[in-house]
Amino acid sequence: MNQNKKAFGLWSAIFLGIGSMVGAGIFIVIGQAGAIAGSLVTLSFVIAGVIALLCGYSLSKLAITYPSRGGIIEYLVQSYGEGFFSGSLGVLFYIAQLVALAAVAKSFGTYAATYMSGGVTPFHTNMFALLIIAFFVSVNLIGASLVAKSESAIVIIKLTALGIFTVAALFYIKPTYLSLSDAPSFIHVLFSLGLTFFAFQGFSVITNSVEDMQNPKKTMIQSMTLSIILVAVLYLAVTVAVFGNLSLAEIVKSQDYALAEAAKPAFGAIGFKLIAATALLATASAINATLYAVTQLSYTLAKDGNLPKVYERNVFHNTEGLIISALLIIPMILFFNLGEIASIAAVIVLIIQGFTHTGHLFKMKETKANLWLVLLAIGGTFTASGFAIYYTSQHIPHFEFYIVGTFFFAFVLEVLLRLFTNRTIEKQIKKEFEKLEEEL
Repeated sequence: MNQNKKAFGLWSAIFLGIGSMVGAGIFIVIGQAGAIAGSLVTLSFVIAGVIALLCGYSLSKLAITYPSRGGIIEYLVQSYGEGFFSGSLGVLFYIAQLVALAAVAKSFGTYAATYMSGGVTPFHTNMFALLIIAFFVSVNLIGASLVAKSESAIVIIKLTALGIFTVAALFYIKPTYLSLSDAPSFIHVLFSLGLTFFAFQGFSVITNSVEDMQNPKKTMIQSMTLSIILVAVLYLAVTVAVFGNLSLAEIVKSQDYALAEAAKPAFGAIGFKLIAATALLATASAINATLYAVTQLSYTLAKDGNLPKVYERNVFHNTEGLIISALLIIPMILFFNLGEIASIAAVIVLIIQGFTHTGHLFKMKETKANLWLVLLAIGGTFTASGFAIYYTSQHIPHFEFYIVGTFFFAFVLEVLLRLFTNRTIEKQIKKEFEKLEEEL
């Protein structure tokens, strides 16, 4: 009886996954990744989609075994215990959300700047990025949730716009642009994997809905698999449309807003403006959703070690995390360009995924997952992150130090939080034998 009252059936869970993935990511990475892999970026999206499927399988098994809204943080603590390592990864997960949020805000600023007569400049990009963060911080502080409630409509609008653009653009494709004769070597496909995987990274949101899911043992894996496959098909179509309408030189020149630029051959200047507007809508909704939920949850877990019951009802009760998160995002927006922020976010997301699936190995008896699929998820995430770090460090000075520094900062922050607050990130899901031990 209660099963029928659950909010998420198969298709609603699929819709949640698609809406989470097809957000700001595709608007950010298609040009950035294309500048690296050229026309071979379609292959990069295929491989990234396969890695996402493997990760989705592993996360689904963990979600079914440990059904918690804490998601990845819960799986890390379950796998590694309530120690410094899992705590540091929990803090790192919070930092990853901030970096990703900064990348989305920077993308919003870039697309907004295309409407300015002076074109895309660092000043206009940063100004719009800071304004959109300030706007949604104010919205969340006031307590208005209109944008959050309209998320389904936003998903429909951006999917419709992308669909119309893709279909129309396919009729204007120049086959020579898709030729592999001038394509870079295959190694560049591996170099771009971090960015293309970043376009899929919203799939983990599905696991956070496990407590409200009908027949989760069946629905979780099915919805995860189908949503990733459908998004992969969309991304491939969009990529062919973009690279069939723009030369590689044009993509490199307009890499921060290549999707909008690719609409010009089919729709002219109005097409550019409409896709740019769609990007603004997608990035704005992603910023609001992150500030509304993920950042608050991550901050609370990192600070207190527990997911409070009030989070299940209303995240606006905790505005401290919202303000601190927004303040931490500001220097990222001001001192890094979009490519740098997107690369840092992509690598950290991959590494967190890698550690999550590595931890899964310790829980195989409980999850009953397929060992080889989990091992492939581990190999895929760490391999992609390794190639991304190597390539990006050749083009962004001191990039490897940014990654190492982020890990070091997360560990130090975890140590300080433990010393001064005596808190620990605890397991939210207790297994039956643990409960019996506590009762005895």
